[in-house]
Amino acid sequence: MKLPGLLHRSTSPELPGLVAVARVDRRAEALARRLKPGEIAVIDQLDLDRATADALIAAEAIAVVNAAPSITGRYPNLGPSALVESGVLLVDTVGPEIMHAVKEGMRLRITDGVLFAGEKRLGDGIVQDADSVADALVEAKSGLSTQLEAFAGNVIEFMRRERAMLLDGHGVPTVDVEMARRHVLVVAAGFDHAEQLARLRHYIRECKPVLVGVGAGADALLAAGYEPGLIVGNPAGISNAALSCGAVVVVPADPSGHAPGLHRVQDLGAGAVVFPSSANPEDMALLLAAHGGAELVATVGLSASMAEFLDRSRATSNASTFLTRLQVGGKLVDGSALAALYRSRVPISAIWLMVLGAIAVAVAVLLVSDAGDAVLAWLSQLWAGVLTGWGA
Repeated sequence: MKLPGLLHRSTSPELPGLVAVARVDRRAEALARRLKPGEIAVIDQLDLDRATADALIAAEAIAVVNAAPSITGRYPNLGPSALVESGVLLVDTVGPEIMHAVKEGMRLRITDGVLFAGEKRLGDGIVQDADSVADALVEAKSGLSTQLEAFAGNVIEFMRRERAMLLDGHGVPTVDVEMARRHVLVVAAGFDHAEQLARLRHYIRECKPVLVGVGAGADALLAAGYEPGLIVGNPAGISNAALSCGAVVVVPADPSGHAPGLHRVQDLGAGAVVFPSSANPEDMALLLAAHGGAELVATVGLSASMAEFLDRSRATSNASTFLTRLQVGGKLVDGSALAALYRSRVPISAIWLMVLGAIAVAVAVLLVSDAGDAVLAWLSQLWAGVLTGWGA
């Protein structure tokens, strides 16, 4: 268990359990941004996904209380196992009333899955551990066929609605970022994004790709020492520093044109472009790069495997991801594969070290050989001739 949690445990024999300040929000992403280390996150999210779990882990939550079941069995989602493996206490299926019973900033006590405010009982749930999560994931795999059938229907519906955008680029806005015949690196705050970004530092330094931050991915780029040239996402999930860094900001809008969070960009005095579509921000970024003429599009933090692909709660977003990847086609490269290629390359510093070593060996051989004095005398005469020529 993490140290903050140990420091907040009740020492009173009458009030046992873990005691910490609670933060409450149905939007887990927003909650993670204001959560402080050692606090309890109270959320209401069905089928907790890996990206949300990673955000809560990064915020150093000591416990997560979920009003909804963290695994319903529809598909094997990855969030609960990530929390449990990180030592975060997970109590779920507490019921929707807990979102009103727990107040923001309240000192919440958890013991054996029961939630208290002091001695007042607020609700109870199921404590998830490694065994219970593993058993639930095994059962969830049986629901994959039904999930895939529903997904196929969503793909058809999305294609019918967004056909003109996907095939002809109608509605894809023009942005003032030069991407034609260049590499583009799209960074989202997804699974293992910080590590992937760190492994791509040689690629970024050598190829100088256009950096695109999706949502909190823009802040990830800033944290790594880079400035994004393009930001795509709801400004509510992006810091003022990122929105004001000079990047072109693209705000997703619904098909009617309403763009939540647009006023925040305008309040900061930055310009923004609206992108009306039912696609998710990650796919909008890929489409902007593809229609901008990018030579290669690399991704960090985007779903790559089947497990990651299914580990998303929005079926429509999954449909847009599937079709967008088909549209971008052979230009799309996962950041993990790109990092592996660049890791295998010989660094320039190693090459220079080899050259200097060879020179040192050659000098040593000359010094100990009979021909060394003659070679050194010849080099001295050659250098004297060069100096004489310069003097003339």
